[in-house]
Amino acid sequence: MNRTQLPNMLVSVAQNRTLPEVLRAIVDGLARCSDVVLTRIWLDGPGDVCGACRFRVECPDQVRCLHLVASAGNPSEPGLDYTRLDGAFKRFPIGVRKIGRTARSGQPLLLPMVRGDEDWIADRVWFARGGIKTFAAQPLIFRGDVLGVLAIFDRGTLTQEDFEWLRVVADHAAVSIANARAFEEIESLKARLEAENSYLREEVALGVSGLVGGLIGSSAGLAKVMQQIQLVAPTDATVLITGESGTGKEVVARAIHDGSARKDRPFIKVNCSAVPETLFESEFFGHAKGAFTGALRDKLGRFELADGGTLLLDEIGEVPLAMQAKLLRVLQEQEVERVGEARVRKLNVRVLAATNRVLRDEVEAGRFRQDLFYRLSVFPIELPPLRERRDDVVPLAAHFANQAAHRLNQPPPRFSQAAIAELVAHDWPGNVRELQHAVERALILSRGGRLRFELGPRTERPRTSPPARDVAGATLTRAELKRKERESIEHALRLSAGKVFGPGGAAELLQMKPTTLASRIKALSIRRPT
Repeated sequence: MNRTQLPNMLVSVAQNRTLPEVLRAIVDGLARCSDVVLTRIWLDGPGDVCGACRFRVECPDQVRCLHLVASAGNPSEPGLDYTRLDGAFKRFPIGVRKIGRTARSGQPLLLPMVRGDEDWIADRVWFARGGIKTFAAQPLIFRGDVLGVLAIFDRGTLTQEDFEWLRVVADHAAVSIANARAFEEIESLKARLEAENSYLREEVALGVSGLVGGLIGSSAGLAKVMQQIQLVAPTDATVLITGESGTGKEVVARAIHDGSARKDRPFIKVNCSAVPETLFESEFFGHAKGAFTGALRDKLGRFELADGGTLLLDEIGEVPLAMQAKLLRVLQEQEVERVGEARVRKLNVRVLAATNRVLRDEVEAGRFRQDLFYRLSVFPIELPPLRERRDDVVPLAAHFANQAAHRLNQPPPRFSQAAIAELVAHDWPGNVRELQHAVERALILSRGGRLRFELGPRTERPRTSPPARDVAGATLTRAELKRKERESIEHALRLSAGKVFGPGGAAELLQMKPTTLASRIKALSIRRPT
């Protein structure tokens, strides 16, 4: 092996920062040395595809494998591509064959004067055609850990000095590989932090941070919910939280997260109804740079953002049927593939789901997968509406009043007996959210005096499972549903003069969550009247 190229190669390797660039610089540099037929690098990694490995019978534990990550050489015959990584020897279990044993022992291996008929040679024809006389393998060791193996097949006879130089190259390569991985980890953490910051800014902008103060009240219905939370929070069980809009499903999800061992890890929320079907995979699973037009950089999906923590899939009943199979696979396998990337990323995410629909009815109607329903409803929690827990109305109203008074820099408000009776008697079709907005509006109008509420007439209970048919009973296509949804939202915005939140707003007219309506307005590109 001609060593004159090695110093320049080491300099070239040091100038690269990404792992693919480092690996390519190492094998290309060695391939430029005269007499080198082939040089390859295998790196240690999980044996996630042992079923397809030709050495699976010899594999001692089927857990760890060496994976071929870089290859280069000087083929003796036209048509041979020595840069390919998908050949018969793309994987070696640790401890199997000479490459695997080098990784396990951490000891270099030099086999000079190879004849080509030795028992360990799997492809004797290739050895003979290439005129290979020497095989050498050097472990890639960094801080006592074997990262992988560097091997060369040479036409000449390596001297001891050549072999020692190869050791220098291997040590330099191991440091460069470790540094490149560290840079990748830094970039990944940076991207994750940027994504989390962007997520939090969206939360603040949309006002979907949840009801502050958590679960407040002493009714029998709420006591049952609290008991269920205490039972399930310490586990990693999937929880399906159901109840009418505004009952506090997100607050329950937050309480489950805070009561778990994951409380110091991220709690990520995603509104399934606000994600367009074409962007579902990218939003949930992430995408690689260049995966589609507009993908200018790698993006972490919501599942990756929640890695180690909890992911709340709000309004899970709104997930399109075509996407439910992909969601089910991620829930079952705890792994994702970003759009435009073949790499499988393992996750550790606890999933909570919330909906105001009756999912069992959706399953029977064919709008929701039965297997996904059973996967989500391991531990169901149903939140009773506020009209069924009237004992909680006054404590909640007092909490919201004090909270709003502090925010508005006003003195604590006073509730008259008439106001209390009015609050308890009201049916609260918008549940806790409606109560919160009513109290804040009354506080603003009171100017420091007693609170007076303008609650209006009793309202019919809202639907929990919107029908998928029109008045004539004909089944609507997805495009028709979107068109009718747009027309309905535009009509409500005209009636409310463009107002979305609060009494008399479009959300109240449509009997839906204001944050959900804001998301749908954005998703459908609806312009609010001015």
